[in-house]
Amino acid sequence: MAGLSFGVEFVPQEPILSIADYVKLAEERGFKYTWITDHYNNRDVWSTLSILALKTEKIKLGSGVTNPYTRNVAQIASAIITIDELSNGRAVLGIGPGDRATFETLGIQWVKPVKTIVEAVTVIRRLIAGERLKFEGEVIRLSGAKLAVKPKAAIPIYVGAQGPVMLRTAGQIGDGVLINASHPKDFQAAISYVKEGVEKSGRRMEDIDVAAYTSFSIDQDPNKAEKAARIVVAFIVAGAPDQILERHGIGLEGAKTIKEAIGKGDFKTATKSVTSEMLNAFSICGTPENCISRIEELLKTGVTQIVVGSPIGSDKKNSINLIGEKIIPSFQKP
Repeated sequence: MAGLSFGVEFVPQEPILSIADYVKLAEERGFKYTWITDHYNNRDVWSTLSILALKTEKIKLGSGVTNPYTRNVAQIASAIITIDELSNGRAVLGIGPGDRATFETLGIQWVKPVKTIVEAVTVIRRLIAGERLKFEGEVIRLSGAKLAVKPKAAIPIYVGAQGPVMLRTAGQIGDGVLINASHPKDFQAAISYVKEGVEKSGRRMEDIDVAAYTSFSIDQDPNKAEKAARIVVAFIVAGAPDQILERHGIGLEGAKTIKEAIGKGDFKTATKSVTSEMLNAFSICGTPENCISRIEELLKTGVTQIVVGSPIGSDKKNSINLIGEKIIPSFQKP
């Protein structure tokens, strides 16, 4: 993968046509990817991507990320081929093990996440290639499944990964890896595991797109950028493992306060409890100059795609324009 590309993430909580307007703007401003999250309580990811395919022309369209627990692998393969057709070859599949807590609310068992993802990626690739597939895995089983459609183009598969084993696995089997983090320290650790997997597969790091799935908030007024980022960072802190908090020198008591406040639905207390250290650790936040500085640090660790994730900024349209005008040109080769 050559150079740095920019992607943008949207959670389909608001009307799909509003998201389409944002994505069209992002396309015009130089973004190369858009990633749409897949949670059952929001609008459907595939319906959203279908509309985006019809409303855009160049930007690549990906699930960020779907999972093989709530969706059968054959259905995932069929869905991404459909997006590929509608977009004339711009589909990208993001897949990962998902959120265990969410599955528990749905009565779904979260079993063998690494094995499940390895089998899912294997099966989806073979189905997309047109095979009639009999597959007897530890988790996934198919008895003669075959798709009646084929993609217009090769469909890259990105693996969403956090822990060491999943990161190594992403390096072994993925065309790309989506890493949910915003700080260079986290990427130094994560990319070392990805590299182990890449080397085990006999490939080079240049063969895989390393995407930083960041919490991003930009504004010419740094105070507005910070205000928008606080609630997102609060949720990140609440869910962060102790070792990650310790890596960034964040006290466990402060994190506990935020977690308890969120548990009670007291978002005001949670937001107020977010410190500058937390914002620095778990977001790319501030003026264009602040954001450029952090992106330059991430580039040194081996990141090849910056995904601008929630909240983007206090005003999404203004923030997308600002990134297009001030950030993306700074990383384009002359």
